[in-house]
Amino acid sequence: MIRSMLYATDLGLYAPVVMQHALELARTFDADLYVVHAVEPMGLFAESVLQSYLDEQALNEFHSQGLNTVIASIEQRVLDSFREELGGEGELDLKRIQAVRVLQGDPSQVILDQAQKLSVDLLIVGSHSHGAGAETPLGRTAARVLQLAKVPVYLVPLVQRRRQGDR
Repeated sequence: MIRSMLYATDLGLYAPVVMQHALELARTFDADLYVVHAVEPMGLFAESVLQSYLDEQALNEFHSQGLNTVIASIEQRVLDSFREELGGEGELDLKRIQAVRVLQGDPSQVILDQAQKLSVDLLIVGSHSHGAGAETPLGRTAARVLQLAKVPVYLVPLVQRRRQGDR
């Protein structure tokens, strides 16, 4: 029985396609839907650039308030994309969304941690992230989630590759 699902979005080009699958599954199973997006930690280079321009107090303030602002903005962007996709008829579907979380960390670990914390029955992920091309059969995050998930994973293939396979 599927009562709750976690949709992991990379906010990439194919995110709306994966989102459509997540919403359809939520409707089909009359399930709650949680949404998660992982923001990778800032790299060493970016951190060193900030340190060269900001004093310690300003840097600490940036890390606490700046990151919170960015996370809130991403959460709003995800909700807006759902609203846009659903149009005026989608209020019932929007009510299925229990939470939108943007968390900092390694994407696969964030997804797996949230799946366990929320005790979801199904994970929904796309097969690729932003940088992967059609020649790569499976993105790093999707591969790790498939390998380590303790619940079933619904994997949405890259649209471009699926069309090439139709020939």
